[in-house]
Amino acid sequence: MIIADTSDERLDTFLAHKLDLSRSKIQKLLKDKLITVNGKVPVASYQVKENDEIIINDDLDYEIKVEPENIKLDIVYEDDDLLVINKESGMVVHPAPAHYTNTLVNALLYHFDIQTKDKLRPGIVHRLDKDTSGLMLVAKNDWTLDKLSQMISKKEVKRHYLAIVDGVIKHDTGTIDAPIGRDANDRQKMAVTDQNSKEAVTHFKVLERFPNNTLLECILETGRTHQIRVHLSYIGFPVTNDPTYNKKKATSFGQMLHSKSIAFKHPRTNEELSFEVAPPKEFQEKLDQLRKENTNQF
Repeated sequence: MIIADTSDERLDTFLAHKLDLSRSKIQKLLKDKLITVNGKVPVASYQVKENDEIIINDDLDYEIKVEPENIKLDIVYEDDDLLVINKESGMVVHPAPAHYTNTLVNALLYHFDIQTKDKLRPGIVHRLDKDTSGLMLVAKNDWTLDKLSQMISKKEVKRHYLAIVDGVIKHDTGTIDAPIGRDANDRQKMAVTDQNSKEAVTHFKVLERFPNNTLLECILETGRTHQIRVHLSYIGFPVTNDPTYNKKKATSFGQMLHSKSIAFKHPRTNEELSFEVAPPKEFQEKLDQLRKENTNQF
């Protein structure tokens, strides 16, 4: 089941983006009456409403076949219900038309018995962008997946990020409250917009300042696609080395954005859990370089 997180978008367009499938594929499923919205068979042009319950009665596995792969994972925590994983930068979370293999999901299916109904994103509670490193939650069963998804929706999962941005932010703290939706000119990007958008709130705190950069801690209040990257670019301080939202040429490592900590109550035991991991070496090397340049200023 998919719960719509947007409104006033054609159903076939919404599902094509949500599932990384072609519109023609979605339209065929609709023609074959394999998709229902709130228990009824809709037309392709149906305008999605927030919280619509969309069910696809098809495995979709003939278009995207998810195979287990022996890929090394950094497991920070594991029990019978869930995993906390330290995802490396460069790893795609789930298979899609451009990435059928070498994803986090391929690795999860090899190493763990993930018992969830979603065949494309088994166990995935929330995602990190390909080039964003750090902590993310994975559910081992549908019960846990549902509970953790509800907790994220209710803002009961605390996620803190580290970001190096271009430019010097003068305010010590700040909040960016600006809705995010698909970029009208580039459907692969997100943008701050009032069209077909959702509430998005990012809090930030300055940790260090350098001559031309700032190190931030960012706290997500909502979890929109590319949220931190879009918001920081919107206020004129794009994430350093971001290939999508920074106009400067980026290296292959990608954006300097790291999911450093996550805290939540275990959905079954109610135990308080909190985890933190250091950023990858490329992030740390950039930080060391900036600190060295800072020292040389005096």
